[in-house]
Amino acid sequence: MADRQETLIERLIPGDLEHQIPAAVQKVLPGGFRNRLVQLFLGALITFGFAFVVRRMVEKREALARGRRAEPIPPPILAEPPQLAPVAQAMTEPVPSLSAPEPSASPAYSSALSGRATRYPLLDKPHINLGGSVDQDMYRSFRDQLARAPHDGPLVVAISTLGGDPEIARLMGDELRLMREYSGREMLFLGKVAVYSAGATFMASFPVDKRFLTRGSRLMLHERQMTATVELSGPLRMQVASLKAKLHEIEESVRIEEEGFRAIVTGSRVPFEEVCKRAPANWYIEAEEARSLGLVLDVI
Repeated sequence: MADRQETLIERLIPGDLEHQIPAAVQKVLPGGFRNRLVQLFLGALITFGFAFVVRRMVEKREALARGRRAEPIPPPILAEPPQLAPVAQAMTEPVPSLSAPEPSASPAYSSALSGRATRYPLLDKPHINLGGSVDQDMYRSFRDQLARAPHDGPLVVAISTLGGDPEIARLMGDELRLMREYSGREMLFLGKVAVYSAGATFMASFPVDKRFLTRGSRLMLHERQMTATVELSGPLRMQVASLKAKLHEIEESVRIEEEGFRAIVTGSRVPFEEVCKRAPANWYIEAEEARSLGLVLDVI
């Protein structure tokens, strides 16, 4: 008798099917239907088993992705602005000692001030110290100290003043500008306690990244002042000329004042219009505020 063809269920489940399938099931189900039912059961088992494995793999990948997204991203490291590099390089030389912070200052604030002092050691001993009213006496002191100062290397100029002659302030600033441009020397400004009126005009001759203030100092910007009496006497045509001359003096003073305001705010975050708006009422600026506005590089 020819060998009968082996069914799929016999290939999947080798052995004697008569002993592997319970007798009760064999009696109830016909042979063909029974084989078909076993095939469906095995197919469903394989399908659901494969789906379970795939779902587990997807869940693991999603959990790993959520863990990566939860990791904090470190902030970018900003490079030091190029225009500040010459100041930092010239002023990081070590010094023998530094003055101790005031006992009333908090430890954290004292530590910050000490760090700033270490960064700018040249400011500890200015080469030129100016104080009092900005006038001819200050100018003579400025010239004498400038002549005795070192002829090379950075030059530190400190000032504390309630104001004075703005043209004297412009003269001292212009002499330092010429020296800086002809010799290439670095000029550093240090304002102490009060830098008012003409003192701010003098400060304007230094770039913003060369300006410093001591802790607790104040800047004060205001309009130029004039006190004059116009006396009319003589022929009428001469009175017209006298009035025009006084008007031209006022107009030119306003232009010079605006030049000074522009020089003060150049390179800072203060618009020129803001100075013009606040100067008529005397604009006082505390040292830390001046630093935040970019009018000075730092406070020590």
